[in-house]
Amino acid sequence: MRRTRVTGLVGAAAVAWAVVLPTPHAAAAPAACTAGTGPYQRPLEEYLHRPVDGVQSPADCVAVRDFQRAHEVPRTDGYADLATYRIMLAVQAAPNPNAAGRCPVRSFRVTCVDMDRQLLWVQTGKRVVFAPVPIRTGRDSQETRPGWHAIYWRDKDHVSTLYDDAPMPYSQFFDGGQALHGHPGNLYDGGGSAGCVNLTVPDAAALWDLLDIDDAVYVWGTKPGTAG
Repeated sequence: MRRTRVTGLVGAAAVAWAVVLPTPHAAAAPAACTAGTGPYQRPLEEYLHRPVDGVQSPADCVAVRDFQRAHEVPRTDGYADLATYRIMLAVQAAPNPNAAGRCPVRSFRVTCVDMDRQLLWVQTGKRVVFAPVPIRTGRDSQETRPGWHAIYWRDKDHVSTLYDDAPMPYSQFFDGGQALHGHPGNLYDGGGSAGCVNLTVPDAAALWDLLDIDDAVYVWGTKPGTAG
């Protein structure tokens, strides 16, 4: 979509300018939104202040599609999928991600890993210094270990020695081989990692620039769909 900014014209000058300009063509009508009901229809309806009935309507579809486009969701067709839901949780949490007080408040920097909501943020005291972003934690039998940890090794271009040389960009290891790192593939496939905390590559790069050796990491909760 092309954006046009108009500046510096007021009063009579604006009227004269309007007379000189040719009449613009009418804007093209937006494409019809035809995506069906998604698995996360109800929470998206509630967040977007739509009637909560769990059934996609044309107006629901447009609202979800507008949200997807505004927040760079991988798909932008109005379908309420897992990626849209996870990004919605991050946007919803942004004003106060630690409202429930689950991440301990300390005078030093703490990376908070909320496995319940699949979110990560960083806080120093009560001040959020890295806004919440979606993550993917460990699957059943390979759960991300809860509790206090500290970053003990960092490797910007790490490649896994356990999982077929899988790329692990911006790796920051915090406990027994588990790391915060970028995941070049689909972060929202729902299956879970092998124990690491996966982020999108851009989010992992931004986190790399913020954190350092000995920084605290606190993990809690249970990844949805796992036994915990």
